[in-house]
Amino acid sequence: MIEALFAPFIEFGFMRRALVGSLALAIAAPPLGVFLMLRRMSLTADVLSHGALPGVALAFLFAGLSVPALWFGGLVAGLLVAVGAGALARVTGGREDATLAALYLLALGAGVALISIGGGAGDLKHILFGSVLGVDDAALLLMAGVATLTLVLLAIGWRPLVLECFDPAFAAATGAHGGFWHLVFMGLVVLNMLSAFLALGTLMAVGLMMLPAIAARHWATEVSGMVYAASAIALASSVIGLLLSYHADLPSGPAIVLMAGAAWAASVLFGPVDGLAQRFIRRRHLAG
Repeated sequence: MIEALFAPFIEFGFMRRALVGSLALAIAAPPLGVFLMLRRMSLTADVLSHGALPGVALAFLFAGLSVPALWFGGLVAGLLVAVGAGALARVTGGREDATLAALYLLALGAGVALISIGGGAGDLKHILFGSVLGVDDAALLLMAGVATLTLVLLAIGWRPLVLECFDPAFAAATGAHGGFWHLVFMGLVVLNMLSAFLALGTLMAVGLMMLPAIAARHWATEVSGMVYAASAIALASSVIGLLLSYHADLPSGPAIVLMAGAAWAASVLFGPVDGLAQRFIRRRHLAG
């Protein structure tokens, strides 16, 4: 049993790199997911991850699986979708969420078509669903750099981000520069989505950001507590998911997201904050 837990990380370098990269993502991405959830923007991360796919696909056509090229192409495409949706909504008078939905569907279709034209089924599977083999030294440095930048900027902008979530009017009145920090925050979301796709794939990258954050609301009532709980859930999901991926010969992305999904289901059932079991016990107590 103990050998099954530690042997893959001891014997294989690619498993150690995948573990370190996944842990870096698990520390940095879930706090962003908590803020997205509090802002009622949970689906925005999914939209941005799909919106970056055409840029990733074009970079793949011209540079193959080059990490810097894939990262730069996805960054440009993701920022264009994020900024373009807001600009189109203002010009046309429509809703920004509807524009985001339209752009994300177009981007997803274009990205999958480009990858299918330029590569085989193996390349498409690797980019969409991730692979631990894709986490080389360059990818690991990218993940660690993005995680470090995310934690530093969140520490600096913690107060204005929290104020913007709960009381935007008060944040504006106190000069918290909520608009500036919102742009910084969205940029961090795009960066984390792009670093996550190296291990999890573009379709699964949002899972490690949002599922632990959604589960964390059942374990804490304060923002800081939600952040700690979300990171802990993501860390456990990453380790168990990588082990499942290795022993069951599954893609790493779906394996990690399945573990995060199992943690969410357990939180819904047994969490002390609005968990179903807690509600049932409270109802029985009041009835008695």
